[in-house]
Amino acid sequence: MADVNRGNRPLSPHLSVYRLHILMVSSILIRITGNGMTVGIPLVLWWLLAAAAGPEAYAANMEWLTGWWLAYIVWFGLIWALWYHMLGGIRHIIWDEAVGLELETAEKLGWGIVIGSVVGAVLTSIILLTI
Repeated sequence: MADVNRGNRPLSPHLSVYRLHILMVSSILIRITGNGMTVGIPLVLWWLLAAAAGPEAYAANMEWLTGWWLAYIVWFGLIWALWYHMLGGIRHIIWDEAVGLELETAEKLGWGIVIGSVVGAVLTSIILLTI
C-alpha cells in the first residue's frame, strides 16, 4: 500500500549542507590514492622488469618513458600517492593509540599529511631525476 504521508517526511540532507573540511578531504584522498596506486603498479612493474632485462631493454624503455612529458606527471602522481597513503596510514596508527583525536590536532595532522606528501614527492622526484 502506498505511503500517504510521503510528502510530510523530512528530506535527507544534501551534500551542499555539509562544509568540506580537511578530515573529509583526507579520508577521500586516502581511498583515491590507494586505488591510484593499484592502477599504477603495472607501470612500476614494467619499469622493474625493464631494469631486470638488461641495459639495452632498460635504455629503450627509459627513452620511451622519459621522452614523453605526460610520463613525468604520471610518475610524480604515483610518488605523491605513495607518500600520501603512507602518511595517512601513519596517522591512523597514531589514532589507534587514541592520540591526536581532538579536532584541532586531527586537522593539524590532516594538513601535515598534505604538506608532508607534497614535500616527500618533490624530494623523491628530485632524487630519482638525478640518478
